Amino acid sequence: MLIPDPKTLMSEAAFRFVNESHKLLIGDRWLDAQSGATVDVIDPGTGRVIAKVPAADSADVDLAVAAAREAFDNGPWSRMTASARGKLIWQFADLIEANARSLAEVESLDTGRALYECQIVDVPGSVEMLRYMAGWASKINGETMNVAMPCDFHTYTVREAVGVVAIIVPWNYPLELAVWRMAPALAAGCTIILKPAEQTPLNAIRLGQLAQECGFPPGVINVVTGYGETAGAALSAHMDVDAISFTGSTETGRLIVKAAAGNMKRVFLELGGKSPAIVFADADLTAAIPGVAGSIFFSAGQVCTAGSRLLVHASIFDRVVAGVAEIAATMTLGHGLAAGTQLGPLVSSDQMDRVSGYLDAGRRDGVTIVTGGHRVGTEGYYMQPTVITNTSAQMSIYREEVFGPVLCAVPFDDDDMDRVAAMANDTVYGLHASIWTQNLRLAHMMARKVKAGNVCINTHNFFDPAFPMGGYKQSGWGRASGFQAIEHYTEVKGVVAKL
Repeated sequence: MLIPDPKTLMSEAAFRFVNESHKLLIGDRWLDAQSGATVDVIDPGTGRVIAKVPAADSADVDLAVAAAREAFDNGPWSRMTASARGKLIWQFADLIEANARSLAEVESLDTGRALYECQIVDVPGSVEMLRYMAGWASKINGETMNVAMPCDFHTYTVREAVGVVAIIVPWNYPLELAVWRMAPALAAGCTIILKPAEQTPLNAIRLGQLAQECGFPPGVINVVTGYGETAGAALSAHMDVDAISFTGSTETGRLIVKAAAGNMKRVFLELGGKSPAIVFADADLTAAIPGVAGSIFFSAGQVCTAGSRLLVHASIFDRVVAGVAEIAATMTLGHGLAAGTQLGPLVSSDQMDRVSGYLDAGRRDGVTIVTGGHRVGTEGYYMQPTVITNTSAQMSIYREEVFGPVLCAVPFDDDDMDRVAAMANDTVYGLHASIWTQNLRLAHMMARKVKAGNVCINTHNFFDPAFPMGGYKQSGWGRASGFQAIEHYTEVKGVVAKL
């Protein structure tokens, strides 16, 4: 596989940004880490260092939190009208849209994902979320109620911003997930410290630049780059952070919950998944087969909602598996910025080792690899899209989140919905699921039985700013979109007056 020089594939704006001297945004200042330490940013498509960013630690976090606290307690942000705040958020969306090409290129270079994905998902998804939440800014209301107590009382509630919010986002969708967590917090009136994953920090810094250009008051949006075990841990435990939003692994989520207990800060978590795609005998296979393939191979399977467990009625099992395997075997692997790339590399050497380790364990356990299963080349972190059969519920590759382009296919020959649902629910996770059938009664009855925060019928990986996104069980707490996200970043205050 020929890997091009990414420098020749970027626009001038993206190239210029990547090659800047990158710093932390704290208040209205761009600063190096006080220690002077930096983190190498690596292009997953080549394995080469493309930039360096500051490696913040607790001292830098203290400065960022102090800036956010000052902006919330005493700055113009808290005195701004809700409509003015919404207008500023809308202008932020406009500025992101105006820089769509370079943002998509930086996202592709940073994550390894195919450029077309970043162009059709990440940038427009970010813009639409900001515009949706901008509209909510002026519609966050309390309510009045009738109480049972005797005498005359006037009782009502108000919703107030929770305060300073730390937002820690993962490396798979660093731009879009940052915006999706920022937008409701900003609409509610909170101030933010954004901490991107150390593997993919570039567009977080670019968001900070655009926020300044847009005119957000100093301290409303701060950006702190660095490692999870230092900067992330310091934010999670900080006594002056009022809420934390974390997207990532369930293991790290547990650590954040423990750290947040110090001041009982509010915690929102979107964690891991092992999502089932359930294909019934009557499914339209012209839609189900490419739908299932897209659910696991989009973004090289590095998606928390990826349909990594395929449950198929035995009567069509071979047809579905063969169809998905054919799609997998014909996908074009390549550098994310290269024309024609359908599947980019995994994000890092560590992720390559993780996915390869699960595949090795699967081989030892006796799985059948229908297609794929191997690394491609030695430059960059490319993994073949893989389809596996002959798995069991006890195998790690079937039970645990691989977070790679690996699909485990299992047949079922039982038309009893309870038993099929039991197969789908046999996981500690409960983030996403899809049901493929032309029987509307079956579809909606199964949707009731599947224990997941989102259940899709005849589609998978559905996201929209108005559609609540979040998980059951060990897939997390709270919802990331819809008005439910606004609720997460507000406190409800009850007020009573005796008349």
